[in-house]
Formats: sequence, structure tokens, C-alpha cells
Amino acid sequence: MTTTLDRVAQPAVALRPARLSLTPKTALAGRLDGAWWPYSRDLEAELPALAATLDETWGRITRVSVNPSRWPVIPRKVAVAGHLLHVGWFTEQDPDKLILLSYTVGRWDLLVIPPETEPAAAVRLMAAAAIPGSVLAADVLMANETVLGRGIRDARSREAIWEDEGGACMSPFGSPMGRTTLPLLGNGWR
Repeated sequence: MTTTLDRVAQPAVALRPARLSLTPKTALAGRLDGAWWPYSRDLEAELPALAATLDETWGRITRVSVNPSRWPVIPRKVAVAGHLLHVGWFTEQDPDKLILLSYTVGRWDLLVIPPETEPAAAVRLMAAAAIPGSVLAADVLMANETVLGRGIRDARSREAIWEDEGGACMSPFGSPMGRTTLPLLGNGWR
């Protein structure tokens, strides 16, 4: 028995724009060529937008290499704008890095910012990864951001505790005053 399936034309899925920060073209070669902040950990959904954006800038991307520790499923091939993108994985590769290859142009290394990263942290990482001539590797940038992010969260927490525990200035009438309502020294206050 032969079964024939009628294929119904599927509407094209609108790709979300790739969130990228690329190192400007200079004579200074760094360890990274920029950063990519995917929306999810689904390579099959994320790679088409990335490759489509980079195909215009760098030429056709033909291969991608990742570390499997950050990606739950690694497809062997991903369809991208009329061609196939071959996906490979290496456990020795930095988990926070994506390697892109092109037959005509060469290789690029991008820092991969985890999808769940807070926007402010992602902006800092994208800027740091795009510095021309930077010698910082992907794992170093991620470790630095972890320390910096922890410091920012701790400072905000200390400030909130200060305000919650009565750290606000009190007026002589017993009501708290905000920072904008502090009296000037020339008005008889000391």
C-alpha cells in the first residue's frame, strides 16, 4: 500500500531579529568577534536569524560549532535561507562560545550570552565582547559579569535594607524625608 501525503504550503515563520554585537573591522585582532544573545536554547529556532544576519555581513555561514553543555538538543543541520547550516559540537570548546565557519571568508568566535540573562548584564557583555583587540576569552567575560552582577545586586540590597530600616532622614516633626527634600544648611538646620 502506498500513502501519499498532500503537502500544504506552510506560512513562513517570522524570524525575530538576532541580538548581536560585532567587533568593528580594525587591524586589532581579539579573541572574540562579538557576542550573540539568543532568545532561547533551541538552536534550530535561533540559528536561522543569526546566520541570515551574518550572511549579509560576513558571507554565507556554512558550519557552526557549540559545546553541548549549554544546548539541550543539537541538530545536525539547520535550514537557513535556501542553504543548510551544519552544526557540530565539541566538549573541549568553551561552553560560552559559538564558532562560525565560512568556506569563503573564515572563522568567527562569538560569546554566547545565556537567554535568561538580565538585559543590563547582556548589554555589558555585548559591549565587552565587541572591544577590538580584547584578549579576554568568553569564560573570563562571563566570570567577570558574574562578579560584577553580584556586586550590583548586593549594593541594591544594602540600599533597600538601609531605606527599610529607617535609613531615610527624619524631619523634626517625625516624618521621613526623601533625598530631594533635604534642607539646606543655610536654613537653620545642622
